[in-house]
Amino acid sequence: MELALLFALLPVAAFSGWWVARRQFASSDARENCANSEFSSDYFKGLNLLLNEQPDKAIDVFVNMLQVDNDTVETHLALGNLFRRQGEGERAIRIHQNLIARPTLSKKQRALALFELGQDYLRAGLLGRSESLFTELLEQGEYRAEALEKLLAIYTQERDWEKAIDVARRFEQVSGRHLNLSIAQFYCELADGFLAKAEYRPALKMCKRALAADKQCVRATLLKSKIERHGGDCKQAIKTLKHVEKQEVQYLPEIVEPLLECYHSLGKFEEAEQYLGYLSSEYGGITPLLGLAEILRHQGNEKEATDRIAASLRERPSVRGLDQLIELHLVNSQGVARDNLLILKELTRRLLEEKLPYRCGSCGFKAKTLRWHCPSCKEWASIRPIQGVIGE
Repeated sequence: MELALLFALLPVAAFSGWWVARRQFASSDARENCANSEFSSDYFKGLNLLLNEQPDKAIDVFVNMLQVDNDTVETHLALGNLFRRQGEGERAIRIHQNLIARPTLSKKQRALALFELGQDYLRAGLLGRSESLFTELLEQGEYRAEALEKLLAIYTQERDWEKAIDVARRFEQVSGRHLNLSIAQFYCELADGFLAKAEYRPALKMCKRALAADKQCVRATLLKSKIERHGGDCKQAIKTLKHVEKQEVQYLPEIVEPLLECYHSLGKFEEAEQYLGYLSSEYGGITPLLGLAEILRHQGNEKEATDRIAASLRERPSVRGLDQLIELHLVNSQGVARDNLLILKELTRRLLEEKLPYRCGSCGFKAKTLRWHCPSCKEWASIRPIQGVIGE
């Protein structure tokens, strides 16, 4: 950190020396020359500190030397941004606060300083102060798109989904960019909140709004089916879950468990066998096949379940498939054969425990369970089931 600041301050030191010299040669006033001589003294003091690898002290000297005027506003802004990027939040805040306090700034310069200070506060986690500054910029009509984008980040971090929706709509109008996917996810967050309190009617309302914002929102469809199951309408829940096939086939593994629950509840095992068999043959993936195997076992067709999984493994190797195949063979095995199968079963169990079956398509973040907001890159609906031997 100190080495980076050391190199970053070299151009600042050079500019400070040039600025002092310019002031000295530009003025013939004795008093100003006296002040400039003090600046010169400060400059050499700061340079000495810099050369002696004391960047913290050098920073304060150079910042104090550069009086705020039309010649140095951009330098102050650049220096503040440098400190923020280097993690020196307090210094960045001090520089930008000092700028804003100057009555000589133009409207544009002050707006830019406000925006930079708002970013300082946001980086420091001072969300309330940051929100106030970005709101002030909106009221002034300055940096509207940028301020709205930052407010959206604040409300997302605070999980204030109603404000996030409002700001996202305003951002769309100002910037011309579409945030349908994010807005749908905000409605889903509200739906999740209502579901946690068993308030199914408003939860369903939020799901419908999410699908109105983004008809491809798989999360809203899954939530809607969950509400329908809570209400005992398994027939409608099955219909809703099947809609995922038209939205995003990569999420089809997520519908298998709730589908099985609904089919079991209705006693429609033949229909379950038919649909899961269709998903398995049409799209592949081990989850629909394992769901089908469960239905076959429930009907007493263990041999068919075993044959189907074995045939699938020949074409698409899968740790989960192998684990289930071993489970099926253990039922009728004895002696040494059973002991050997138990060794293999322990191996597949450990592999499955260690695997992370979900991955973000934007940054590569891996997760044990499905998340709708990537904690790494902050993208929405970017995490999907992994394909391959360890995944689907």
